[in-house]
Amino acid sequence: MPYMLWFGWLQGNARPEHWAGSWIDPLIPFQEIFVIPYLLWFFYVAAAVGYFLVRSKPDYFRLCAFLFGGMTVCLAIYTVFPNGQILRPLVFPRDNLLTDAVRTIYLADPPINVCPSIHCFNSIGVNIAIRRSELGRRHKAVRWGSEVLMVLICMSTVFIKQHSIADVFAAILLAVPFYFVVYRGAELARAFRPAPIRTRKVKFENP
Repeated sequence: MPYMLWFGWLQGNARPEHWAGSWIDPLIPFQEIFVIPYLLWFFYVAAAVGYFLVRSKPDYFRLCAFLFGGMTVCLAIYTVFPNGQILRPLVFPRDNLLTDAVRTIYLADPPINVCPSIHCFNSIGVNIAIRRSELGRRHKAVRWGSEVLMVLICMSTVFIKQHSIADVFAAILLAVPFYFVVYRGAELARAFRPAPIRTRKVKFENP
């Protein structure tokens, strides 16, 4: 997939020239418990894409347009404005299985190419797709479960110090135009589409 090749190249070659951060970040404590929703992101996105692929092609194509369109914009930003963060703790305040999981994430994913956060952007996209689908409209538990998981995933990125709060807000800002283009754009196009001209057959009788 071109996206993965592009992202992999950036991870191996990009050198941050801009640093993402906010005065709020130092006020957010490191909490390794949030590695659980952070890792659930992989299941959340894969499950939504797989479900809609099988059950609803229109929802699947809209979700893919949202995800891949937004990720392409993120990669373009990383390419033009290489960025990173320096929020990771040098020493973990505790030593347990969860901090071991965070340590593994740190080793596998260097703190570069962080703003906007793809983790947050994709979570927002999946939640929008679920809420606007027949599944979300008919099953309140699924709809609200998706809402809670989306929020926890976005929170997890800052609590395990993978992202700055600025990266989260950048992802939200990026999601807004994509929502209107992918979802509201089609509705507006249908609303302003000229009504079809109805014709009536006229029967002529011979005198």
